[in-house]
Formats: sequence, structure tokens, C-alpha cells
Amino acid sequence: MKTEGIAKTSPNLQDADTFYECLLDAHSGLSGEASELLNARLILIMANQIGDAALLQACIAMASQSDQASVGGPVE
Repeated sequence: MKTEGIAKTSPNLQDADTFYECLLDAHSGLSGEASELLNARLILIMANQIGDAALLQACIAMASQSDQASVGGPVE
């Protein structure tokens, strides 16, 4: 799927450090299974907030690319 022009590829997250800390805190003390369930619920909640099927499909395609570990390119 072509993702150019549909999904943002440059960093766009406001206060990324606080978001990441909040995400880590939400997973703190959870079992592996509970952590996976939290991620699944979070993905569905965020997908509902986005709402655009084409954008969601583009995001899935971007996340599925093995050469792109994170938004903005591979982790070095």
C-alpha cells in the first residue's frame, strides 16, 4: 500500500517523553499477557480516535515494514 501523502512520517507527537513515560507507567507491574491486552485496547481506542480507514491502513503498512522501526526512520 502506498503510504506517501496519507500518513505523517516526520515526528509529530507533542511532548513525546511524557507520553512514553505514561505508557511505561501503564505497563508497570503487568504480566506479559496483561501488557499485550493493554496494547490491544490502546490500539483500538487510538484507531477510533483517528477514525479514517485509509489512514489506519497506511499506519498498519508503515508499522509492518521491517526496515522502518519507528516513525521517521529506523532506530540506529
